[in-house]
Amino acid sequence: MPLLVSVTTLASMPLHLFLPALPLTATQLLTSPGIIQLTITLYMVGLAVGQPLYGPLSDRYGRRPVLMAGLLLFVLSSIFAAFAATAGTLIVARVFQALGACGGMVIGRAMVRDGTTPEKAAGTMATLGVSLTIAPAIAPAIGAYLTEWVGWRPIFGVLAGVGATLLILTALTLPETHLQCTNQLGFTRMLRNYRKLIRIPQFLGYALAGSISSVLFAYLAVLPFMIVDVLQRPLHEVGPCYLLIVVGNAIGSYASSRLVHRLGSHRIARLGMHVELTSALLLLLVHIAGGLSVATFIGPAMLLAIGVGLVNPNCAANSVSADPASIGAASGLYGSMQLAFGALCTIVVGAWHGASVLPLAIVMVFSALIGQSALTWAARRR
Repeated sequence: MPLLVSVTTLASMPLHLFLPALPLTATQLLTSPGIIQLTITLYMVGLAVGQPLYGPLSDRYGRRPVLMAGLLLFVLSSIFAAFAATAGTLIVARVFQALGACGGMVIGRAMVRDGTTPEKAAGTMATLGVSLTIAPAIAPAIGAYLTEWVGWRPIFGVLAGVGATLLILTALTLPETHLQCTNQLGFTRMLRNYRKLIRIPQFLGYALAGSISSVLFAYLAVLPFMIVDVLQRPLHEVGPCYLLIVVGNAIGSYASSRLVHRLGSHRIARLGMHVELTSALLLLLVHIAGGLSVATFIGPAMLLAIGVGLVNPNCAANSVSADPASIGAASGLYGSMQLAFGALCTIVVGAWHGASVLPLAIVMVFSALIGQSALTWAARRR
């Protein structure tokens, strides 16, 4: 389990570790905050594009070799990013970094689901979610201090070292969990598998609800500019702010793991979506009242993170269980939808200017309402 947690966490580390460095990177590469935010947005796009490919590949060739190929790509692209001379080069390196890292997200979920029941998988994924909060909790603080002490480039050296270590450990210790690989692989077959999944109400409803929760990425992308540029706080305060958000996600994931066997995965996901809507309304109230501060900005973010911790593991478990013959493909498509929506939210909120949180609040409200509708539809058609 520790190695599985590590390879699954790898995809989020470049996101959380690099976020505090965005303002300095924009200054040193002589570009605007909007352009440098593309290193976050297109990183999520890379995660979204890559995940549908890893699912069928792991169904065909096995989880372990496909995971190792992704880790190798991650290491090479991280080294390339460390030496990027322009914003464009850095963005390209980030896309390939995402394409390598997303293998751990897909294959980690698939390995959890291999050989177990949906309810047990939901409990395991929630426990995995608690474990996954450790790296994002410390990564922003590490990224902020690295940026203040030695700049943003060593961040990618750290990521390359972590990826190389995980590659070696995977090759030496991780067993194969998918023992009945499919005999065919092709673009047409892959599309046919995804088309079949989309037509299953259980998959589509829970995948949509889980995808909506990735609005949290937009919150994370705005946070360093809000704290440093708008609220005029020092850079080293960004790390603790991220830590509070991650603590919220840990609380939600832990509560899910404790309650899922008593209340059921659907009711836990529904509860989480109510929490997300409440956080959105609170942020909207902050804007209307004109009371923006560090506390009133981070408070709703923590509540949103709690809701995400309740929603994500249960929606993921129900989605990948929709078709037992295509667990890897379902995991890949679920992750792709989640990251695509997160990238879309980040682009929309990235158009934000000044000190207003209104665009973020509006996106959060509509996201929560769509998520609740998707859960209702999935429950009725299940």
